[in-house]
Amino acid sequence: MSKYKCIIFDCDGVLVDSEPIGNQVLVDMANELGASIDIEYAFKYFKGNSIYDCIKHISSITNRNLTDDFVSEYRKRSYEAFEKQIKPIEGIKSVIQNLDIPFCVASSGPEKKIILNLGLTGLLPYFGGKIFSCYTIQKWKPKPDIFLLAAKTMGFLPEECLVIEDSLTGVEAAKKGGFKVFAYTAHDYNDELSKIADKTFVSMLNLPLLLTEN
Repeated sequence: MSKYKCIIFDCDGVLVDSEPIGNQVLVDMANELGASIDIEYAFKYFKGNSIYDCIKHISSITNRNLTDDFVSEYRKRSYEAFEKQIKPIEGIKSVIQNLDIPFCVASSGPEKKIILNLGLTGLLPYFGGKIFSCYTIQKWKPKPDIFLLAAKTMGFLPEECLVIEDSLTGVEAAKKGGFKVFAYTAHDYNDELSKIADKTFVSMLNLPLLLTEN
């Protein structure tokens, strides 16, 4: 039995395997502006960050002022790519089907994106009324506000919850809010998360056992 009373999942890279897809779209769009970057670069500098932080970075390396049209085009291209390619993170459906405590999702992405990707991967029915987006409160990770909102709405204190994250900004946000954080490290190519997360795991199938450990 878990010692936690609620689990707060990040979405991208934790529930759905969207990070390679979304970051490749950013790479393609940045390179169209002369950036000359690759997917490894994107994982290092874009993963877990808001689209606005990504745009600032792309602006700095291309010496171009990017507008809201860039965001609109990114949403269009990435949603089209998600519809063709996205899959659930391996093992996650089994994990959430067998959880005996409340859980929710708290993501930096727009609610439309969260709903789209959860729907495409068959996970949406598990998260009805339990979706929290940074866009709703206009505060993004590494600020802890989205996790604090999720915990409060679910009816729990931060110390009663566990956050599951896969990005440095996400782990930092949860720690700032007073949460315990387990980091999913299947795509932690720079080995950043083990330094700050309470525990790490490389397969979702390992998570149930970790939930019962002291």
